[in-house]
Amino acid sequence: MTEAVIVSTGRTAIGRTRKGTLVGLDAFDLAEAVIPVVLERSGIPAQDVDDIVLAESMQGGGVIARNVAVRLGLNDVPGLADNRHCAAGLSAVSIAAGSIRAGMDQVVIAGGTESLTNAAPSVKFDAEGNQTLWRPPSHPETPDAPAFDMSITVGENTAREMGLTRTDVDEWAVYSHARAIASIDAGAFTEEIIPLDVTRPDGSVVRFDTDEHPRRGTTLERLASLKLIHPELGEAGTVTAGNAAGLNDAAAAVTVTSDAYAAAHGITPLARIRSWSAVGIEPARTGMSPTLAIPKALDRAGLTLADIDLFEINEAFCSVPVAAVRKLGINPEIVNVNGSGASLGHPIAATGARMIVTMLGELRRRGATLGVVSMCAGGGMGAAMVLELL
Repeated sequence: MTEAVIVSTGRTAIGRTRKGTLVGLDAFDLAEAVIPVVLERSGIPAQDVDDIVLAESMQGGGVIARNVAVRLGLNDVPGLADNRHCAAGLSAVSIAAGSIRAGMDQVVIAGGTESLTNAAPSVKFDAEGNQTLWRPPSHPETPDAPAFDMSITVGENTAREMGLTRTDVDEWAVYSHARAIASIDAGAFTEEIIPLDVTRPDGSVVRFDTDEHPRRGTTLERLASLKLIHPELGEAGTVTAGNAAGLNDAAAAVTVTSDAYAAAHGITPLARIRSWSAVGIEPARTGMSPTLAIPKALDRAGLTLADIDLFEINEAFCSVPVAAVRKLGINPEIVNVNGSGASLGHPIAATGARMIVTMLGELRRRGATLGVVSMCAGGGMGAAMVLELL
């Protein structure tokens, strides 16, 4: 069987939405910065690229992948946009891998790009032609699953189902920030990050090469002082700004080829994409979806939880990885060892691809082999992917 292998990776550092270094760059700019570098790192000539698949979730449509292909002079390369909310970047890589496994393509650049700073507003018109601001709901609204309040639909519902306390999720947030800061200080992300020279509003230029969302000195005491997002829940409430994902800007991508193409062109693959999965679940239980997606992906790869060296389970809310660890019986010491959404940040469409990039780097540093990345996604979805370092 044809295998899909990853031959190069790259990402921007992750910026804070509306007040970070990347506020002057939109999702098109971020993709344009990442794709040529990832292609260059692969050593593959541009004319061999069959397609570009980029996730975009809050950018208003328009197929950024094709737009950027034309910007870069890749006029013969089409483009595909995908949107599976928080799992979109992972799904872009799955789409690429599936096309390659099917023998339809040999080289695909896949990933995601997100500028929540510059997210495009949508409007709706009524019969009289009056317009109002509008956002497409991720799922039909119900009392237990608000379509526009993921702090309930994901964060609080997950904590309630698994009996998690605020201390449980705050402790995880402290852990996540500590791991992210330690990774930054150790230079763990240096090779994967593509430095950007960003012009500030005052005309000065700054080199942006370090994730700016993690907070040094995050402690349980500091998090305990933060107000609940839903104070009406009283002692049952768990979600605060400190144990939820950030709003962020970033782009990330990988080059995926067939194993035969890599061998024929003398390219040493970084990793094999062993399997992937996407699942649906009741919207009110969205945060539990990794507990379904991870076993499904492992089963497709012929593996068990015990075979896996590292996991990253995105911290849309910290209740999500805590729930997955407890439900599946995963050793927490091998989960989110570089931080995740609550610390590194969650640039929605780029997150899945960013997780792949970081996972492969960490497997290499540890001399480990198998990693799983997983996340929940708005509307009652989840996804997972099994990666094997080569």
